[in-house]
Amino acid sequence: MSTAVGEKPALRKPVFTKVDQLKPVTSGHTLIVKVVSATPVPGRARPGVAAPSRPPRIAECLVGDETGAIVFTARNEQVDLLKPGATVILRNAKIDMFKGSMRLAVDKWGRIEATEPTSFTVKEDNNLSLVEYELVNVPE
Repeated sequence: MSTAVGEKPALRKPVFTKVDQLKPVTSGHTLIVKVVSATPVPGRARPGVAAPSRPPRIAECLVGDETGAIVFTARNEQVDLLKPGATVILRNAKIDMFKGSMRLAVDKWGRIEATEPTSFTVKEDNNLSLVEYELVNVPE
């Protein structure tokens, strides 16, 4: 594939993933989700560790689409975007494992964008964060 000088390469169209297709320890997901709830996580002081000048703001947000729901861990500025009722596009999201369950997150390589409200209702009875996974070592 050759491009003319000064011509930008064509951007790939994002492939949107549905919540029920998410699997443990995967990344590169692009999703459109609605925020159901957001719960701030209080900062904890760790013994022997100096407290940072500005502690990180963290909120656990239940987000989802018409196929299911999952807990999204919002950090710092992300907390402001993920208000209950908001619809957002998560770009390059990843699945982190926390105490054996899946958590959706967007790190510095991803992006969260506010978007137009959607017509779907979040399927809260299919919460993927309530499924517990166990790490199994497979012999080579």
